[in-house]
Amino acid sequence: MIELKNVSKKYGKDFSLKNVSITFEPGKIYGLLGPNGSGKSTTLKMITGLVYPNSGEILVNGEKVNRQISAKVAYLTELDMFYDPFTVQHMVEFYASQFFDFDTEKANILLKDLNLDRTKKIKQLSKGNRGRLKLVLAISRKAPILLLDEPFSGLDPMVRDSIVKSLLRYIDFEEQTVIVATHEIDEIEPLLDEVVAIYNGNFIGKQNVEDIREGYGISVLQWFKKIMEENGVYGGEKE
Repeated sequence: MIELKNVSKKYGKDFSLKNVSITFEPGKIYGLLGPNGSGKSTTLKMITGLVYPNSGEILVNGEKVNRQISAKVAYLTELDMFYDPFTVQHMVEFYASQFFDFDTEKANILLKDLNLDRTKKIKQLSKGNRGRLKLVLAISRKAPILLLDEPFSGLDPMVRDSIVKSLLRYIDFEEQTVIVATHEIDEIEPLLDEVVAIYNGNFIGKQNVEDIREGYGISVLQWFKKIMEENGVYGGEKE
């Protein structure tokens, strides 16, 4: 379980999160939805212990978050965090040396399924293959919490489709809590149990995906647009 209790985070004079409280329950896949600059990445970084709130507290399974929480949290950052002279195989070996829960056998299966050449150097990989490799490294860990920050950023539809299929096949739905932060909503809808809308540092909506489809008869994207409009946001701009 992940709990944010009255959490605020400022960068200079600007708030990235404003006194937010929310709980992410175990065994679910959440979509954290919002436009760029809404606070999605900051939320994930605080859960990983990479940045700290100015006020409030964040708990992971009852434990206050600090830098040691990385033992329980697998994090796919939007940025490339690779050593370019390394090969794909070197990166797998490096992760295995850093994280006790890294499953090398699972990584090898994923490399094959995603058509990644383990002998290629990182600097030789296309952007799509770099995105695939980031996914392999993140979901090969058996961490109870998996955070994915914009996993589809800049990738073509074919690559996005392969990533969604890999997530469906290799996430442990019984044991892991997964949060996918994205503004690419259509691609991830088949994955999700619940969605959370965030805008301008505020969590403005949270809903079960099946309730959206069956109760409202609309898609997650349509729900998100409705929530944004209810908060005075049209086409990504505040009225």
